[in-house]
Amino acid sequence: MNAIPVLSATEAAAWDAAARTQYHVPSRVLMESAGRASAAIVVREFPEVIARGALVAAGAGNNGGDGWVLARALQSVGVPVWVCALDPKTDDAIDNRALARIDGVRELSRTETWPATAVAVDALLGTGAIGPVRGDVLALAERLQAGAVPIVALDGPTGLDLTSGEAHGPVRARVTVTFGGVRRGHLLARDWCGRVVVADIGFPPADPAAPQLVTDWWAGARLPRLAPAMHKGDRGRVTVVGGAPGMTGAALHAARSALAAGAGLVKLVAGQETLEAARASLPDVLTVESQLGPDVEAAVAEALEWADALVIGPGLGQGEKRGRFLARLLSGKARPTVLDADALTLYDRKTDRPFVFTPHLGEFRTLVGDQLADAAANDRWEAAAKAAEKLRGCLLLKGVPTIVADTRGPALVVASGNPGLATGGSGDVLAGFIGALLARGLPPPEAAALSAHALGRAAEQGARQWTARSLRPADVLAALPDVWRAWTAVPSAGPPILAVLEPPEGV
Repeated sequence: MNAIPVLSATEAAAWDAAARTQYHVPSRVLMESAGRASAAIVVREFPEVIARGALVAAGAGNNGGDGWVLARALQSVGVPVWVCALDPKTDDAIDNRALARIDGVRELSRTETWPATAVAVDALLGTGAIGPVRGDVLALAERLQAGAVPIVALDGPTGLDLTSGEAHGPVRARVTVTFGGVRRGHLLARDWCGRVVVADIGFPPADPAAPQLVTDWWAGARLPRLAPAMHKGDRGRVTVVGGAPGMTGAALHAARSALAAGAGLVKLVAGQETLEAARASLPDVLTVESQLGPDVEAAVAEALEWADALVIGPGLGQGEKRGRFLARLLSGKARPTVLDADALTLYDRKTDRPFVFTPHLGEFRTLVGDQLADAAANDRWEAAAKAAEKLRGCLLLKGVPTIVADTRGPALVVASGNPGLATGGSGDVLAGFIGALLARGLPPPEAAALSAHALGRAAEQGARQWTARSLRPADVLAALPDVWRAWTAVPSAGPPILAVLEPPEGV
């Protein structure tokens, strides 16, 4: 399966141009494919449209042309369809309106009453639209939004900037159909887009340097398999360092999660209070007591040497003592290492080893400075890429969406998850997942992206049972086995669908 790119509006336009000029795919073919794919998705998503019909609001550009093709496709199989449109201005849209008229598609003037249909289609503005909607387009968009039927948006809901994610309104879609890949705005404004369906319309493969969407298929293809003859040492050894007094839960979450992600052995280096809690609730975990600085005790040094991967930071604490401790932890053999939570604020950027840094935006500012943090507010993709270069490692920037950047390949974009992850402990769970996959030998970007997607998928599964509002890290871990099972054989949705992004659970 080809990678699914995540593009700005400008990048999407360049891809479209390359399809036409470099690969000689005529624009009319792309429009025909887009409209017919969208018609198939409308029927798939809203089967009642076959009897009750669809209303298409078509703009003057090529997005409107896609709408005219969709109307023709529905009309050809007997689905009731009406189009209310602006006069088309592009050659392809003009020609497709003419074909629709020949096929008998019914047109409505902008003053006529709209019929009661099963669905309305927003084909008013395309990917490149920016700024507030005005004039006749705004009038049609407001009329769409005021209707009592769900809206399917082609490219994106009218009023949504598909690069910045800025939503001017008025349209909120139940389903958004996008072509070939997703646009940044789809991921930044999920509540405006609804269910996002990526349709194949015959684009050539995208630029291999473009950010790539992490899908279940991508994750399933990279998830390390278990062999029948494996023993616990073969499944990876993870050492977690953290758990200062008063911060027991963070280290326990990370250790528990490393086991849930498949690690064969997990060793917890922590203070006495945390180890007492671990012995009571996590009998699977090996324990090493530490004062957590400033010196590295002999048993701690042995735990570092023993490990295939390290997770440092959950509940580690702050201060000069902890900073000196971290520096000494990182002065040893260069094991793959997750730096999370407190370790991110203590790191002094003087050590070369396979790192995964896992900041949220606040930690990102401390880690890489105000300039990149301010830039991330406008372009988190570019800011994450520059931060990875600065840190000389893999950076996982948490958020909506999560970006995994590394100097050795394209960024990976994780769009799974829901607001239930916005709670204490979720980051510690993620760190444990990454540590377990690093211990199995996955490259840092793959380990980070696969872990973030697993966390998101488990949160989605957990929210269906417990709701996003009630979701806690233990619920996410309880749902995780369903994710692993699902990824053993990921079914295809079948043409023309490349991927589906469900709207985040908000209850």
